[in-house]
Amino acid sequence: MIAVEDALKIVFAHLGHWGTEEISLDQSLGRILQEEIVADRDFPPFNRVTMDGIGLNFDQFERGQRVFEIKGEAPAGGLQKELQDPSSCLEVMTGAIVPTGVDVVVRYEDLEIEEGKATVLLSNLYRNQNIHFKGSDRHQGIVILSSGKCISASEVGVCATVGKNKISVSRLPKTLIVSSGDELVDIDQTPLSHQIRRSNVYRIATVLESYKIQPSVMHLNDDFNEIVKRLESEITDYDLILLSGGVSAGKFDYLPEALSAIGVEKLFHKVKQRPGKPFWFGKKDNKLIFAFPGNPVSSFMCAQQYFKPWLDRSLQSSKTELPWAELVEDVHFKPDLTYFLEVKIIFHPSGKIKAYPVKGNGSGDLANLVDADAFIQLPSDRNDFRKGEVFPFIAYRNLIHG
Repeated sequence: MIAVEDALKIVFAHLGHWGTEEISLDQSLGRILQEEIVADRDFPPFNRVTMDGIGLNFDQFERGQRVFEIKGEAPAGGLQKELQDPSSCLEVMTGAIVPTGVDVVVRYEDLEIEEGKATVLLSNLYRNQNIHFKGSDRHQGIVILSSGKCISASEVGVCATVGKNKISVSRLPKTLIVSSGDELVDIDQTPLSHQIRRSNVYRIATVLESYKIQPSVMHLNDDFNEIVKRLESEITDYDLILLSGGVSAGKFDYLPEALSAIGVEKLFHKVKQRPGKPFWFGKKDNKLIFAFPGNPVSSFMCAQQYFKPWLDRSLQSSKTELPWAELVEDVHFKPDLTYFLEVKIIFHPSGKIKAYPVKGNGSGDLANLVDADAFIQLPSDRNDFRKGEVFPFIAYRNLIHG
């Protein structure tokens, strides 16, 4: 049995490498960018009006002029206009090119317009007010997005702005999820008194789908020969295999022995942690195998703690550090194990992130995950964790929207 820190080191020492692919921009949300996105021209590409109103000559205002005859319009999308008479003004629209001769824009809200004349109601203006200057955001040739960025709506907008209708992203691994156990039936079946519905595979699949990975799913009964035969036939077709159940010390937990029988190298089995102690990790050639415990909380925690960070790094996503939260009450945990405690995360008005322990009934209490938001990581070198102390946490839901 190895420490959590050692397990992470081994996992990160065996990253997946699946190359890159080019996809259309409208399919890129959630994918990991694998090229630099460069400004193809200055941002903005011209001196830009930022408010609907009038454009005028600042020196005329400084001399005391407050009433300006409107001599035309400068709409967004039109060619650049010219303010030929500095004592007059032009109506200008947001996004338009600032007309030549104009060096201040006054909002409609600060004007009174009657009979083709605009009266400025403000006593003070400043030169270049409400003007967004060419190249003030980014200059042509500057890198706007770096490789490793996870593509969100803002990145899509930037790519569209620079004319990138196709982008290079990390290729996704072909993935198989395997559940095991005679006690499991599918979710559309009514379980007998000794059975339960399969839930781990759906939860793991949801994690994968958040990365745009569409996994295949397979179920194995508790039969050693069947497990060996089916895994041996499937492993060649996949880059990544995720197994749920069958890795503990029970009489019918055949997976470790079956994986060994088909030539999979065990990199570790059992981690000094709760929940999730039976977690198993191995490889065969360039195939990676994660075998999670069957208990739902254990399986879920291991996916959050090990698999997701591993997948992020394998896809060459920009590395992020775990956030930290403050315990709101004392916690006592006697075993010499790293304790991943389920907590409710609250953003406190003081600016602190607070962690409220959510007490459940062990690693089989799937429903307790609904009441919590995260696992806070309490180290193995002590038994008592005091109110007010801070520890890193792994959030498994959107903490803003729930």
